[in-house]
Formats: sequence, C-alpha cells, structure tokens
Amino acid sequence: MAGPLAIGVDVGGKSIRAALVDRDGRIERRVKLRTPLVSEAALVSALEEAIDAVVAPQARALGFGIPSTIDQRSGRPVSSVNIPLTDLDLREHMSRRFGLPTGVDNDANAATLAEWTFGAGRGTRHLVMLTLGTGVGGGLVLDGRPYRGAVGAGGELGHMVIQYEGPPCHGSCPGHGHLEALASGHVADAEARRLLGPDATAVELVAAARAGSEASLTALALIGRRLGAGIETLVNVFNPEVVVIGGGFAGAGDLLLEPAREVVRSRALVPGRDLVRIVPAELGPDAGLVGAGLVAFEALERAG
Repeated sequence: MAGPLAIGVDVGGKSIRAALVDRDGRIERRVKLRTPLVSEAALVSALEEAIDAVVAPQARALGFGIPSTIDQRSGRPVSSVNIPLTDLDLREHMSRRFGLPTGVDNDANAATLAEWTFGAGRGTRHLVMLTLGTGVGGGLVLDGRPYRGAVGAGGELGHMVIQYEGPPCHGSCPGHGHLEALASGHVADAEARRLLGPDATAVELVAAARAGSEASLTALALIGRRLGAGIETLVNVFNPEVVVIGGGFAGAGDLLLEPAREVVRSRALVPGRDLVRIVPAELGPDAGLVGAGLVAFEALERAG
C-alpha cells in the first residue's frame, strides 16, 4: 500500500473493527473487538484500543462510522440507538488523542460512500443504500453527491414509519412501526427464537430456510416484504437508479431480496419501479471499514 493511509473504524452494536485503508479502498492490518455496551467510557476505551492496534507511521487521518445520528457542526453524536454514545465530541476527543485529522459519520453513510465509490453503486448518480444489521441504517447519494441533510443528521432511513402505531423500535428510539422495528436482523433473531429455540439467531433462521424449512422461509419472506415496503417509499421519493442492500443480515440474499423486489414491482410508482435495481452490496462486511477510511480522507482534505 503506497501513499498516505487512513485509519478506518467501523463501530457496530456487536463489534468494533479498525484497519488501515488506502485511497483505493485496500485494507490491511485489521483488528476486531467486541463492542462494550456497559458505558460510554468503556466504549471509548475500546475504540482507542482498536486504533492503537492498527496505527502506523503512514497513517495521516482517522475516520469513524458509528451507528448514531451525527451533528456535523460539532462532531457530536446526538443520539445512538444501539451503543452508549451520546453528546461526546468524538471528533475532537480522538483528534487530540491521536494527533490526526478526524472525521465522524453515521456508519450507514460511511458504507454508502464505500459502495458508491468502489462497490455496487459505482458509476451511478442517484443511489439509496440500506444496511441490515442489529438495526437498519441508510445512506443517500443524490445527483452525484452524498446527502447528509442540513446538519449531517439526514439519511436515517431505518427510522421511516412503514406501519403507524406498529411495534416499538428497540434501543433508545422512541418511535413505533419503523423499518428497523420490522425488517432488521434484530427482528430475524426474534423469529429464530420463536421458531427454532431460545438460543437461535438470524443466521440459523437463514440456514433453516435454505434447508427447506417452510416456517423459516415464511418468516424471512414476511421480513422481505416489509423491507420492500420501505424500498417502495424510497423509490417513490428519490427515484434512485439503484438500491444497495448491505449489512450482516443481507447475507440472507434472495430469501429477503426477492420478496422485497416483488413488493416494489407491484406497488411502487412508474417509472421509478421499472428503472430501479435492487442489488446486494459488493464490499460485504468491509464496506463500513472502507467507508470509514474515506471519511478519514475527507477530514484530511478539509485539514489542507
């Protein structure tokens, strides 16, 4: 890896991953730690430990993708549904700690940036991405520019309502009937426990469906149709060329995506429904890391 490198840190509800990333999206010297959820102090300490494990003299900037709503004016997460991080000036704290220009963005925004630059969305100007994991994240590229809203808090697509007064969202979100509450890996985990036993997970639900379990197939198809209802709305609002589906739960593949496509084909408005492609992400679990590296390079450019 020649030239300047960035340190990308991808933070999830279950794990923290950090690595060196170059400007072409190549990754080396990676580390993975469990995300501590007991306190903000424990989480910040784990983030610093992950960075210390990969830092190198060639590193010129630091970037974070975190599952939080970010106010880019201050660099602070103003709310975090799945991790204990609220109102800490993470950008300033980490910049002082490591002496590097630092960028912070929502994790799904970071993954969207990576897929648009190097993955399933390259070459497009209008893109929507949904990341299916513990929750549902989202990111937008509109007219060839990443869209983050007025202060950086836009793109919270997992929190659009698809069922009024539906089930409550989990974590600290006060909403009901959100896409995240109806079509996330968290929901699939609950279905797995219902169908397969108290310790079963979404991974086992998908495996059972692939082995021919009708109950598991039905459960995943319902989650897929709910996902399709969310995509239907996004197609009607944004008229994207492509909707990219990433995140760990996206590993269910067409067990989820084909029911979602059927909903979009039958219910979204023309011409958007006839033009949009709904495709799996190409970068897999590395999208968040690569995207965090791109966030770091953005910070380096701003620093001059």
